[in-house]
Amino acid sequence: MPSSFFFAPDGTRLAYRTTGDGDSDGDPVVCIPGGPTDSRYLGDLGGLSAHRRLILLDPRGTGRSAIPADTSSYRCDRLVDDVEALREHLGLPRMDLLAHSAGTNIATQYAARYPKNLGRLALIGPSTRAVGIEITGETRRELARLRRSEPWFPQAFAALKAITEGTGSDWEAITPFFCGRWDAEAQKHHAAARPGNEEAVTLFAAEGAFTPETTRAALTACEAPVLLLAGEFDLNSPPRSAAEFASLFPDATLVVQPGAGHYPWLDDTDRFVTTVAGFLG
Repeated sequence: MPSSFFFAPDGTRLAYRTTGDGDSDGDPVVCIPGGPTDSRYLGDLGGLSAHRRLILLDPRGTGRSAIPADTSSYRCDRLVDDVEALREHLGLPRMDLLAHSAGTNIATQYAARYPKNLGRLALIGPSTRAVGIEITGETRRELARLRRSEPWFPQAFAALKAITEGTGSDWEAITPFFCGRWDAEAQKHHAAARPGNEEAVTLFAAEGAFTPETTRAALTACEAPVLLLAGEFDLNSPPRSAAEFASLFPDATLVVQPGAGHYPWLDDTDRFVTTVAGFLG
């Protein structure tokens, strides 16, 4: 899947890849990965590319996109302008936007800043940082207990308890909680989804990256239909928090995918694609 390139407003050369022949005569869906990291872990989103062409953006400093001269531009609110530059590059009057995990913070701020340029918005495993919804340690532990029958549960839950209580930091031990099935495929995919640019990750949430009250107020003017899809077991994006997030939009639908974790297109490809393709049209 070869990369194409365009330039951000500050001159940084950014890369994206196009996959799929679905609806080839129609507009594509622009996809923002989480991390921030190389978009390749998204694959073709479980076969969504059979329904819509996907434009997969590599955020600055990841994948084949260049490292910016000004690394403070890794900040989430500044990445919004890269998405707008991509829309202009593609020549789309309005675009459908899909984002995953941390990338949903970028997409949410895009919806707040450029509501008239948005067709439909799909937030997959949505992060709530941009709108200031706190996810408590107890919420995460309560959700994790749904996995108590898994063989890896005792060790993973002990690590989670320590992290949420501020006495531990073994993040690797809790990775099974992010997947609906902790098998060899999931382990390989989770490793591939890890960010490779630690500076980009650190500066993504630097001071000023999020202005929750301003963003929440602006979202009331976003008339685009919004889908929030949360996995039933997603420790990163609990369904309860996603429901609160959905209430901030004038036209939002919440779908909780049964048996899914943070990568729902892997856990049940048919269910995921049916839901998202149906929403995107």
